[in-house]
Amino acid sequence: MSEPERSVGQGQCLCGQVKVMASTLNPAIGACHCQMCRQWGGGPLLALECGTDVTFEGEENITVFSSSDWAERGFCRHCGTHLFYRLKQNHQYYMPAGLFSSQDGFQFEHQVFIDEKPPYYSFANATHNMTGAEVFAQFSS
Repeated sequence: MSEPERSVGQGQCLCGQVKVMASTLNPAIGACHCQMCRQWGGGPLLALECGTDVTFEGEENITVFSSSDWAERGFCRHCGTHLFYRLKQNHQYYMPAGLFSSQDGFQFEHQVFIDEKPPYYSFANATHNMTGAEVFAQFSS
């Protein structure tokens, strides 16, 4: 499978206090079904890999929560919009797909923590699926 072409992504939170620009937006959407993502947003997190070159306008309006030993989550402290999931070790950003103003070229490509997905929903798309153990193995290699 070839990697999708990366592009620049721009977006903002609901109230407009935080604007974001991701210089290396990967248009391959992934769904995370882990318990933490579902608790954070009420359902799976549909996110895009955005690398480390992400800039914010209104950064003083971002609250960051250390959700695990390896990652933190950011949100607008005014409207609560989820802005990012960021790995602590390499500062790599994963950002909600709905955050970006243009969604041209986005493709639902993979699902992670498929073993934690509850039985009450299912996506119709054919995707590459990984368990939590497979995800951790991929990041440790």
